Amino acid sequence: MSVVSEIKCAKCDRKYSGVRSRCPFCGERITGRGKQNDQADRFRLKMLFAVIIMFVFVVGAGVLLFTTPVPEAEPPSQIQTPLRPGTPDDTDIVSLPGNNPVSPSPEPDPPPETPEPDPEPEIRHVIITYNGRENKDFTARVGERVDLKVTLVPDGIEAEVIWESSNESIFQVVALNTAGTSARVTGVGRGTAAVTASVGEVVAETIVRIR
Repeated sequence: MSVVSEIKCAKCDRKYSGVRSRCPFCGERITGRGKQNDQADRFRLKMLFAVIIMFVFVVGAGVLLFTTPVPEAEPPSQIQTPLRPGTPDDTDIVSLPGNNPVSPSPEPDPPPETPEPDPEPEIRHVIITYNGRENKDFTARVGERVDLKVTLVPDGIEAEVIWESSNESIFQVVALNTAGTSARVTGVGRGTAAVTASVGEVVAETIVRIR
């Protein structure tokens, strides 16, 4: 059973049976195969062209694949390193039970460097004070006792302070604690002398007058 295709009229764009020679709606005569048949022919032509291109592409890929030469593997090197005299060949080595090769132990990492401690700060100044104020000289009577202290610069440094009297027949000085941060001056006889407080080479001096 055949199916009669429809034709679209070129004048009124209405469809009618392809067996007619004229349009039943406007009477226009068929001048060609119709718009629908032309579109169908163009579609078939495009499909045929696409199939031809696909076939050419597949054939070309197959030819390229089968004609590419495969590189030959190089034969293994026949050069052998001569063994030193007395060196056993690999075939002469017999693996004994419990005689497993021992790999060399890795070298231990060097111990981390210990940073050197920061140098202790040095005493720059020694100041003799009386009642919290710097004292360069003072006067006392025979038998009188005067308590003195020192201030170290910079502050917070622990150091031993050495007290001395330039003339013990005029006054005597005695440290009141182990560190020597304070001392007591006692008048012995009339006259003038100096009391010193020193930390290493840093020295402070105060004039003492005994009346």
